Amino acid sequence: MIARVLVPAAVREGEVLDVPADEAGHLVRVLRLRPGAAVRVFDGKGHEWDATLGATTKHGAVVALGAARSAAPEPRIGYTLAVAVLKGDGTDDVVRDAVMMGVQAIRPFVSARTEVRAAALERAHRRERWERVAIASAKQCGRAMLPVIHDLVDLRTVLATDGEALRLLLVEPAVAVTAARPADIAAPRAVSLAIGPEGGWTAEEAAQAIGAGWQPLRVGERVLRAEAAPLVALAACQAVWSET
Repeated sequence: MIARVLVPAAVREGEVLDVPADEAGHLVRVLRLRPGAAVRVFDGKGHEWDATLGATTKHGAVVALGAARSAAPEPRIGYTLAVAVLKGDGTDDVVRDAVMMGVQAIRPFVSARTEVRAAALERAHRRERWERVAIASAKQCGRAMLPVIHDLVDLRTVLATDGEALRLLLVEPAVAVTAARPADIAAPRAVSLAIGPEGGWTAEEAAQAIGAGWQPLRVGERVLRAEAAPLVALAACQAVWSET
């Protein structure tokens, strides 16, 4: 299997480029590739090239871009995932799966039942960690586009965003609201999907979201694990709306 490497500065065939330090370390120290090895370069914006690994050192590498390749297709619907931060490494799993499912943006937020404090997340540089997880996921699944990972915000800020998209609030069976299913909704051009924390939404949060124009959504009658809910919801929407 040919290694894929992120080089944001890549533009056209024939360029010889320095590989970012983290990516170079993976090629040289983890994969132990040598000069002349075939690799594939992508820029994180949807473009990809055949390439050849050039000179390497313990701390760096260069690549020579060859012919452009057809990148993996992106979903025709633009998906934004707003997700409550989960305890432990749960949000890492959500980011990994969201990249695999083709989301264009991820909005992490804290809500009433979030079990991690925002200050602790910022001290731990979690956004940078999630960006690294996103890169690894894109490399594994063959995607050439990286989603935007926004700064951590509170739920009120999330509810005020993406006003031009279809805005859906995933609710668990216990939430006493009338909720649609993906099959009830015509395929949109863009959708923002908000998913709560381990303890679910409070009644006040659900009411606040509905009042702000978010539509309740259910994808089944079972209670899903918080880290599994985004993958299930995205897969359900994409299946019903005939996404590739």
